[in-house]
Amino acid sequence: MNAVSQVFAVVAAAIHLIVWPLESFLYGHPRVRRLLTGSTADAPEVRLWRVNVGFYNLFLALGLVTGLVLLHTGHPGAGRAMVLYVAAFMVAGGTTLFVSEPKLWRGALGQAVPAAIILLAEAF
Repeated sequence: MNAVSQVFAVVAAAIHLIVWPLESFLYGHPRVRRLLTGSTADAPEVRLWRVNVGFYNLFLALGLVTGLVLLHTGHPGAGRAMVLYVAAFMVAGGTTLFVSEPKLWRGALGQAVPAAIILLAEAF
Protein backbone atom coordinates (compact mmCIF):
# COMPACT_ATOMS: atom_id res chain seq x y z
CA MET A 1 0.00 0.00 0.00
CA ASN A 2 1.23 3.46 -0.79
CA ALA A 3 2.02 6.08 1.85
CA VAL A 4 -1.09 8.18 1.14
CA SER A 5 -3.36 5.19 1.77
CA GLN A 6 -1.58 4.35 4.98
CA VAL A 7 -1.70 7.93 6.30
CA PHE A 8 -5.41 8.19 5.60
CA ALA A 9 -5.98 4.78 7.19
CA VAL A 10 -4.48 6.24 10.36
CA VAL A 11 -6.62 9.39 9.99
CA ALA A 12 -9.80 7.36 9.47
CA ALA A 13 -8.97 5.12 12.43
CA ALA A 14 -8.31 8.16 14.63
CA ILE A 15 -11.64 9.75 13.69
CA HIS A 16 -13.50 6.56 14.54
CA LEU A 17 -11.58 6.15 17.80
CA ILE A 18 -12.51 9.70 18.81
CA VAL A 19 -16.19 9.21 17.96
CA TRP A 20 -16.42 5.91 19.86
CA PRO A 21 -16.46 7.34 23.43
CA LEU A 22 -18.51 10.34 22.34
CA GLU A 23 -21.32 8.10 21.11
CA SER A 24 -20.97 5.31 23.65
CA PHE A 25 -20.28 7.15 26.88
CA LEU A 26 -20.51 10.93 26.53
CA TYR A 27 -23.72 11.39 24.53
CA GLY A 28 -25.51 12.63 27.65
CA HIS A 29 -23.63 15.95 27.49
CA PRO A 30 -25.38 18.66 25.43
CA ARG A 31 -22.11 19.71 23.73
CA VAL A 32 -21.53 16.15 22.53
CA ARG A 33 -25.10 15.86 21.27
CA ARG A 34 -24.66 19.16 19.41
CA LEU A 35 -21.43 17.91 17.82
CA LEU A 36 -22.91 14.58 16.75
CA THR A 37 -26.45 15.55 15.78
CA GLY A 38 -26.56 19.33 15.49
CA SER A 39 -29.05 19.48 18.35
CA THR A 40 -28.82 19.61 22.12
CA ALA A 41 -32.15 17.79 22.49
CA ASP A 42 -31.80 14.70 24.63
CA ALA A 43 -33.10 11.39 23.38
CA PRO A 44 -32.60 8.86 26.19
CA GLU A 45 -34.52 6.22 24.25
CA VAL A 46 -31.62 5.98 21.78
CA ARG A 47 -28.96 5.31 24.43
CA LEU A 48 -28.65 1.61 23.60
CA TRP A 49 -28.46 2.42 19.89
CA ARG A 50 -25.78 5.06 20.51
CA VAL A 51 -23.66 2.68 22.57
CA ASN A 52 -23.88 0.10 19.78
CA VAL A 53 -22.97 2.63 17.09
CA GLY A 54 -20.08 3.88 19.19
CA PHE A 55 -18.62 0.41 19.52
CA TYR A 56 -19.25 -0.14 15.82
CA ASN A 57 -16.89 2.81 15.23
CA LEU A 58 -14.33 1.29 17.60
CA PHE A 59 -14.38 -2.00 15.68
CA LEU A 60 -13.98 -0.20 12.33
CA ALA A 61 -10.95 1.66 13.69
CA LEU A 62 -9.47 -1.58 15.03
CA GLY A 63 -10.00 -3.15 11.60
CA LEU A 64 -7.87 -0.46 9.99
CA VAL A 65 -5.21 -0.74 12.68
CA THR A 66 -5.15 -4.52 12.28
CA GLY A 67 -4.77 -4.12 8.52
CA LEU A 68 -1.85 -1.74 8.97
CA VAL A 69 -0.18 -4.05 11.47
CA LEU A 70 -0.58 -6.99 9.09
CA LEU A 71 0.79 -4.88 6.26
CA HIS A 72 3.96 -4.15 8.22
CA THR A 73 4.50 -7.56 9.80
CA GLY A 74 4.95 -9.73 6.74
CA HIS A 75 1.33 -10.13 5.62
CA PRO A 76 0.94 -7.40 3.00
CA GLY A 77 -1.88 -9.10 1.07
CA ALA A 78 -4.03 -9.67 4.14
CA GLY A 79 -3.26 -6.20 5.48
CA ARG A 80 -4.15 -4.50 2.21
CA ALA A 81 -7.36 -6.51 1.91
CA MET A 82 -8.37 -5.61 5.46
CA VAL A 83 -7.69 -1.89 4.99
CA LEU A 84 -9.54 -1.77 1.66
CA TYR A 85 -12.54 -3.67 2.99
CA VAL A 86 -12.89 -1.46 6.07
CA ALA A 87 -12.39 1.68 3.95
CA ALA A 88 -15.13 0.58 1.54
CA PHE A 89 -17.37 -0.17 4.53
CA MET A 90 -16.73 3.34 5.91
CA VAL A 91 -17.54 4.96 2.56
CA ALA A 92 -20.77 2.98 2.35
CA GLY A 93 -21.64 3.90 5.95
CA GLY A 94 -20.96 7.60 5.41
CA THR A 95 -23.01 7.58 2.21
CA THR A 96 -25.87 5.84 3.98
CA LEU A 97 -25.74 8.36 6.83
CA PHE A 98 -25.91 11.28 4.42
CA VAL A 99 -28.72 9.80 2.32
CA SER A 100 -30.78 8.91 5.39
CA GLU A 101 -30.24 12.24 7.20
CA PRO A 102 -28.66 15.01 5.10
CA LYS A 103 -28.40 17.38 8.09
CA LEU A 104 -25.70 15.04 9.45
CA TRP A 105 -23.48 15.77 6.46
CA ARG A 106 -20.48 16.64 8.64
CA GLY A 107 -20.49 13.22 10.27
CA ALA A 108 -21.00 11.58 6.90
CA LEU A 109 -17.99 13.42 5.49
CA GLY A 110 -15.87 12.55 8.52
CA GLN A 111 -16.71 8.91 8.08
CA ALA A 112 -16.49 8.67 4.30
CA VAL A 113 -13.86 11.11 2.99
CA PRO A 114 -10.67 9.74 4.60
CA ALA A 115 -11.76 6.23 3.63
CA ALA A 116 -12.55 7.35 0.07
CA ILE A 117 -9.05 8.83 -0.17
CA ILE A 118 -7.64 5.42 0.81
CA LEU A 119 -9.59 3.74 -1.98
CA LEU A 120 -8.72 6.41 -4.56
CA ALA A 121 -5.03 6.40 -3.63
CA GLU A 122 -4.93 2.63 -4.06
CA ALA A 123 -6.75 2.77 -7.39
CA PHE A 124 -4.12 4.98 -9.02
